[in-house]
Amino acid sequence: MQLAQGIRKHGFRKWYERQLLQSHAHLVLTFLSTIGLFATFEVFDRRAPLSDQLGDLLSVVLCTAVGIWALRRYLYLLNHAEATAHQADCPQCKTYARFDLLDDDARAHRVEVRCRHCGHRWPIQY
Repeated sequence: MQLAQGIRKHGFRKWYERQLLQSHAHLVLTFLSTIGLFATFEVFDRRAPLSDQLGDLLSVVLCTAVGIWALRRYLYLLNHAEATAHQADCPQCKTYARFDLLDDDARAHRVEVRCRHCGHRWPIQY
């Protein structure tokens, strides 16, 4: 979900929480694919028929691909959420995540926000 859409629909704190949950779900998928990879190594047998060996090889490739994709997605989502959260403090009064969305510039990957406490405006890059 885009930052501006998430802030409009749920507010910044809920958007941030959802990003963290989504990223950690990818971490769980990485863990499960690692278990699948180890299980495939465990059942592999050189004396098995060629079709079983090819199935095991396909399992290794699939678990590896899913694990790498999930790990990369986990790191991306986590870093994106953290980088955005570090900009959620009002520079003037230091209030965290209490702002209104004023403008969304998707091309520049930036939103303009205004603090609810002091009225200060600042951009958040994403």
